[in-house]
Amino acid sequence: MEEMDVSTKSTRPWYQIPLEEVSHLLGTDAKRGLTQKEAMKRLDHTGKNQLAEGKKVPLYAVFFNQFKDFMVAILLIATIISFFLGEYLDAITIIAIIFINGILGFIQEARAERSLQALKELASPMARVIRDGKLDMIPASQLVPGDLVLLEAGDRVPADLRVIESNRLEVEESALTGESVPVAKTEKTITADGKQIPLGDQKNLGFMGTMVTGGTGRGIVTTTGMATEIGKIAHLINEADEVQTPLQMRLEQLGKILVIVALVITIVVIVAGVMHGQELMTMFLAGVSLAVAAIPEGLPAIVTIALALGVQRMIRRNAIVRKLPSVETLGCASVICSDKTGTLTQNKMTVTHLWHSDTVFEVTGSGYQPVGQVKAHGKEVHVGRDVVLCRLLQISERCNNAQLVCEQESGQTRMVSTKSASNWRVLGDPTEGALLVLAAKGKNQFTGKQNPFSGLERVDELPFDSERKMMSVIDRSAEGQLYLLTKGAVEALIHRCTHILWKGEVIPLTARLRNTVLDKTEDMARQALRVLGFAYKPLQEYQKGQSHLTLENGLIFVGMTGMIDPPREEVAPAIALCRQAGIKTVMITGDHKITAEAIARRIGLLRGLTGVLEGRELNEMSDEELAACVENISVYARVSPEHKLRIIRALQSRGHVVAMTGDGVNDAPAIKSADIGIAMGITGTDVTKEAADLVLRDDNFTTIVAAVEEGRNIYDNIRKFIRYLLASNVGEILVMFFAMMMGMPLPLVPIQILWVNLVTDGLPAMALGIDPAERDTMYHQPRSKHENIFGRRLGWKIISRGFLIGVMTLVAFWLTLNEDSSNLTHAQTVAFTTLVMAQLIHVFDCRSEHSVFHRNPFENRYLVWAVLSSLALVLCVIYIDLLQPIFKTMPLSFRDWALVLVAAGVPTFVAGIGGALRSNYVDASTAKRQGVAR
Repeated sequence: MEEMDVSTKSTRPWYQIPLEEVSHLLGTDAKRGLTQKEAMKRLDHTGKNQLAEGKKVPLYAVFFNQFKDFMVAILLIATIISFFLGEYLDAITIIAIIFINGILGFIQEARAERSLQALKELASPMARVIRDGKLDMIPASQLVPGDLVLLEAGDRVPADLRVIESNRLEVEESALTGESVPVAKTEKTITADGKQIPLGDQKNLGFMGTMVTGGTGRGIVTTTGMATEIGKIAHLINEADEVQTPLQMRLEQLGKILVIVALVITIVVIVAGVMHGQELMTMFLAGVSLAVAAIPEGLPAIVTIALALGVQRMIRRNAIVRKLPSVETLGCASVICSDKTGTLTQNKMTVTHLWHSDTVFEVTGSGYQPVGQVKAHGKEVHVGRDVVLCRLLQISERCNNAQLVCEQESGQTRMVSTKSASNWRVLGDPTEGALLVLAAKGKNQFTGKQNPFSGLERVDELPFDSERKMMSVIDRSAEGQLYLLTKGAVEALIHRCTHILWKGEVIPLTARLRNTVLDKTEDMARQALRVLGFAYKPLQEYQKGQSHLTLENGLIFVGMTGMIDPPREEVAPAIALCRQAGIKTVMITGDHKITAEAIARRIGLLRGLTGVLEGRELNEMSDEELAACVENISVYARVSPEHKLRIIRALQSRGHVVAMTGDGVNDAPAIKSADIGIAMGITGTDVTKEAADLVLRDDNFTTIVAAVEEGRNIYDNIRKFIRYLLASNVGEILVMFFAMMMGMPLPLVPIQILWVNLVTDGLPAMALGIDPAERDTMYHQPRSKHENIFGRRLGWKIISRGFLIGVMTLVAFWLTLNEDSSNLTHAQTVAFTTLVMAQLIHVFDCRSEHSVFHRNPFENRYLVWAVLSSLALVLCVIYIDLLQPIFKTMPLSFRDWALVLVAAGVPTFVAGIGGALRSNYVDASTAKRQGVAR
């Protein structure tokens, strides 16, 4: 293949260029695609296939934004004034503390930005390409001009491309044209007499970002990245809009209220201090310092970081959050509606039984490795001696779009050629993969020209859709004979058949034989097998585009396969955990009712009065009737994607917060309507992922449960540091307020107030944001999505603990001052140390909704190190001679420390006694629920 200069452009639009010339201009092979080596060269030349991001805020601007806060500006002005009044040391130290706070804020914001960027990269779309003649799945950003791309319903078109093959390919292009009706694509060259035609009429081109809604096709990439049609639009758009979660917005409003309250109290403190003889400048600096320390200006930033860190934990547990508000909603989930295949089961379909001519065959072997035998009555059957069996396996292989590949130790993949390899996997639908494995097991008995599977060439395809529940292909034999080969749901397929291949002969399909087939279908379904029927007919003639209504009639029924997708081993415990957490699990599947019920019982989903509802029964119900019985239904079988919307709305009408999974194009409306839309990362289409709030990288139900647990924990951690920060701030304000109102000397000087804020509000609060979940997190009922952040006694805990911290700090100050009224520095050092220690002890109390005694204090090692670091900073300013004059401190004696620790411990340990009593009651209730669940 000649190397191409990808910067070369044709003078004609791509839609006017014949296919052969397109391949030549782009230097590619229309069947084998580019070589991997050539693709890498072009990627270096063209750059990644992605849109340029909006203008980012530079790091220096992020740093200087830390000092834009109004109160910080006032403090800086007051410090400058203090500097000119001769208080050089105080002024320099205060500025240094503000600078350190700015650095911490900068680090936090930069880390949050990196976390969010990592999420964007993980959520990037994938593309199926053919390189070196082999199918591969790569990130869409790696596409280059000349790449050969495969498209099917549900895919997002990954780049601008020229369609070279269309099997009823339809693309929805409203993102570019505004036209919501899908456009039927063609491979034919469009002549326009030199005139430019609108995008909507360029029917042999696909455009980046549009959605495939039907059919299949292939295309050669013509342009990538910002050179695409959507890239041209992106030039005009700044995408840097930052979206806040509802919780962040509520906390921002709360912050504004707290600012007003803090300012009012600060003014009262300043006025009261001056009225009791304190110097105006001293009180002004103290008041402003108190306001800076008391206002939780870092609260929104810490919430953002807690969300980002929580999302990172979810990623490690294979759940990718696409929309931050869903993190809050996850903790409220009361119903999880899950697909069966691949989510509750392993998604490794294996054909275990065949049926034709009233004979049941067993198939040995498991997984995707094409090794096994077909047996009847315990004896191996030679496929070539059974005409019907041979035809059934032939349809299994030909009416199929999956590919069976083997991963070698080098990590490379190759097409199936032998059975002497391991690590087999399927590219495509797992059901079709199982049929390929079945056909490969039969083909192993043939060699050379004896192989009846060879010599067929695909002419066209009628893709599967959920309406007719079948798929067909038209094949041409080596002799030129055309055949229609069909597979699909037996109950749908059998009614399109007029004959049956019975013991090697084609005979009319009588009512008795039809009932025999349907009875056997039901019998196989009772064994939790997924049953597919197979049929064919010779075609005298065929015209491309011919309707399936005429083609898929008058068929010859061949037989059936029964396959099983075993439940994941970890699903049953996960469902039991959901039950303990007050979360109802619902299975929604298109499978037969008997199959669905059998799987549901194996995973412990059907218990008590819960039942199974079929799609046809659902059709006969009104919305009101469905809402009345929805609480007692755990399995919905034989339902279409359209039914999912009704199920969601019925559950929501009962007050539930619903998480809904999906993978197909038709699932997107239901996923969008659910409170939490969940898309499958492996089998899910790009349309579904675009509509979802959460994407599962492993398509596993247990990942949903893990995400709910993380969602609960993230919300709990946000409540923890809100409790810690606000209670600490209340304590700081009250100690100054009470002292001034009582006419006492200043318990804390301005620089001590700022130092308290620095050592207590930074690292400990951050460490709470990554606190491990409490052991009973999943044993509580889901919280209401309308719950106030201060609900469940949080407001009372903040005020009561803050009050006790302030009072005990003032008591320690008063007792020390009462012993030696001439040494104010000694009393202020005791007050300063008491306030810090009270907050550092209180942080461990905040780890539990119950009490400080409820959790192991060393469980969160980050918090332990944060507290030790803060304590070290306090000891430095108390015992280092050089720092004592700066911070107005002096060394404390053993007796002083005894007073400090007693006073600092009272708020947490006294308040914790009541919490421990309540905790014992809660633990007993939890143990009772666990026993019932077991």
